[in-house]
Order: sequence, then structure tokens, then C-alpha cells
Amino acid sequence: MPYELKGKKVWVAGHRGMVGAAIVRRLVSENCEILTANRNDVDLKDQATVRAWVATAKPDAVFVAAAKVGGILANNSYPADFLYDNLMIEANIIEASFRSGVEKLCFLGSSCIYPKFAAQPIVEGALLTGELEPTNEWYAIAKIAGIKLCQAYRKQHGADFISAMPTNLYGPGDNFDLNSSHVMPALIRKAHEAKITGAKQIVVWGTGKPLREFLHVDDCADACVHLMKVYSDFEHVNVGSGEDLSVLALTKLVCEVVGYRGEIVHDLSKPDGTPRKLMSAEKLRTLGWEAKIELKKGIAETYAAFVAGQVTLRQAEARR
Repeated sequence: MPYELKGKKVWVAGHRGMVGAAIVRRLVSENCEILTANRNDVDLKDQATVRAWVATAKPDAVFVAAAKVGGILANNSYPADFLYDNLMIEANIIEASFRSGVEKLCFLGSSCIYPKFAAQPIVEGALLTGELEPTNEWYAIAKIAGIKLCQAYRKQHGADFISAMPTNLYGPGDNFDLNSSHVMPALIRKAHEAKITGAKQIVVWGTGKPLREFLHVDDCADACVHLMKVYSDFEHVNVGSGEDLSVLALTKLVCEVVGYRGEIVHDLSKPDGTPRKLMSAEKLRTLGWEAKIELKKGIAETYAAFVAGQVTLRQAEARR
């Protein structure tokens, strides 16, 4: 039977992040009570604090969107933080949700859980069939543990806990810090700053040949709510568009949207990462969902949000 969200208390863990904020926006139309917990009130890495908050708030449903995230540089620089923090966050939320009798939980993972050289497009069954991409294995291992924890509670206790694995996400609220961001926001910022300064070229990591899939965060939120309503099974579900493009093609598209017409230069001393990472969206399609936001339109929306954020930042600095 479909799970009805109307009238339920729904906790979005990680509501200030890009994905969590999108899920909050999406849930507004579900006529449910949205629960959030600020970082100052609940340290998700502290088991006792999480248990106490969940026991008091008594959510009916939970979206686990809270996580420590970052790009290749951040993953390589802080492996202990990415493994420990994510293990603690997911374990505490999932365990506390079971203790408090949460009816349904959706854990959000990442496409980096799959082997570096998995057959393309990657089906859900490819999990744990090969070696991970070294540049983000710490984050990947934590996310795999989250999937397995949901499966373990389902197997041992019959808990209705499911997992969704989003592909590379982008959109309003993304992280545009060049030291910790993913490829899409990094390219948007580089192209914007090159345009503003009149730079003749922008530098892109690697060869530009790797193929990547992208999904707008609002599409991801819609898919997760859909899964919460209609899906209840052991295996995780890929959440993606089912289409990919090269990093070079993405760079050209971003430059077109931003209005930058300079040269694109490749820094070959930097890693490419996984050569191709396209997830199969067939399982999600059979469940009645497909992506709706076209890539160029989504990039334009994200760029507009970035520019608005820069203006707000400058205004705040001017008032100091």
C-alpha cells in the first residue's frame, strides 16, 4: 500500500543542506508537518543527543539527507572526517528512528558507492562487485554502511527503511567553494569569475573526457518523496536522469549559460576521477518517476542563485 504523508510528522535531517532544503520545499505540498533540527540544538554525531531529540519530536517519517560532503580535493584531504562523521550521523539517526518507532525512513546515499569500473549504465546490483574510486572511497564506504544498516534493520526487525542513491546533484544552495565543491558549482564559479575579471581562460581539472550524469536537486527531492510513498523493499534505488555528458561538454555548456567566451585549459596534473559514472534509472522509471528539469535550464537557475548569493554576501560585508 502507498505510504501517505498527509498529516504525518516528517523529519528532514540535514534540512539546511542543498538536498535537505529541496526536500523541505517539496514536502510543503504534501500537507504534512515538517520537522527540522538545527545544528546548535542537535549534534547528529552524538548518539545520546539524537536519541533524546527523536524521542521527544516523535517523527512518523524521516529523510536522512544529513551528511558531510565535498569534492575530490576535500575527500582526499580529510578522509578520517568523511568516514567518521558520516558513519556517526547515519548510524545515530537510523538507530534512534528505530528506537522511537518511526514508520518509514529514507536514507540518501551517493552514486560513488559503486565500483570505479562498473559496467555502464550502473544497475543497483553492481554494489560491492569491485574496487571503489580511490579519490572518494572514504565517503563511499560510509554511504555503503548506511545502505547496509537500513537493510539490517529491515531484515532483523522488519523496519520499513529504504535507501535512495542520487547521482551528481546541482542546484540552488550548492557549495561554490573551490576547495570543497563538486564539478558543477566549481565550473559555474570559475566561469563567472573569469567573465567578471575579463580572464582569457579558465582552468579545468583533468582531461575533460570523463562522463558524468547530473540531476537537479529539486528533481532529486521529488524522486525521494515519490519513493517514500510507493517503494518498500530491501534493495536501494538509483535516482538519476539516465543521461550523461563529458566534463568538457559540461564546461562549454556552463560557459554558454554564464556568458563566458574565453579559452578552456586543462590541468593534466589533476586527477580525472572515475572515467564514467552513469547510473541506470530503469528501476526508478518502473516505479513511475522520471527527471523533468532539462540540464541547461537547471544550470541557468543555479547560476542565478549563485549570483544572488554573491550580491547578498557583498551587501552583508558592506554593512559590517
